[in-house]
Amino acid sequence: MKTIMFLALVVGIPLLAQQTDSTIVFESPNKNLASVPKTISLNAWGVDILLSNNGFGLAGFYRREYSRELSGTITLGIADSKDDNEVELVDYYTGQSIVIGKINRFLVFPLMFGVQYRLFAEDIADNFRPYINAGIGPTLVLAAPYEREWFSSWSYARSYYSGGGFIGLGAYFGNDMGSLNGINIRYYFIPYKNGIISLQAPSGQIGRKTDFGGFFITLNLGSMF
Repeated sequence: MKTIMFLALVVGIPLLAQQTDSTIVFESPNKNLASVPKTISLNAWGVDILLSNNGFGLAGFYRREYSRELSGTITLGIADSKDDNEVELVDYYTGQSIVIGKINRFLVFPLMFGVQYRLFAEDIADNFRPYINAGIGPTLVLAAPYEREWFSSWSYARSYYSGGGFIGLGAYFGNDMGSLNGINIRYYFIPYKNGIISLQAPSGQIGRKTDFGGFFITLNLGSMF
């Protein structure tokens, strides 16, 4: 009997070891951690630097993200606007620039409500985010007499109102969650049907400016949250 019990013990130990052998798996206490996608928020606010043939301007913007591809924007800007027929000359003695026949100088204040659609969101890494955008909104145009000094002339400015819009193509760069840097090329449509007096030709004919838009290169500098 003792012999039989000894043989059973010898045979049973390896079998027991095989049955109890297992692989230990360690799991994260947060089971949702693996399912959280790596994304970059595009909620942001900041400033745009506007560059064009008319000079430069500034704008403030707010961007709200509705999905990975779609965002809404609000932009309020201020920019210089010139007549396409202006010829600027420089006074040799004073170094000041003069536009012969110019009657009014203009400042444009577009308020644009826009949408922005991100391109190739699933195919391109988050550190390069191309998009297309468009917007519409009201625009204030101030016309000030050119014969007066630049700063004092705005005390005599007249206000004109119009509607407008823009279309654009741009991209954001980098994946820093704290900042937003990008570039956008836009074309603004800001018509004024009856025109605003701008230049007097050598023949005496008065010219009117009817379009206060044009191409702008926009540099975006903002903060994301």
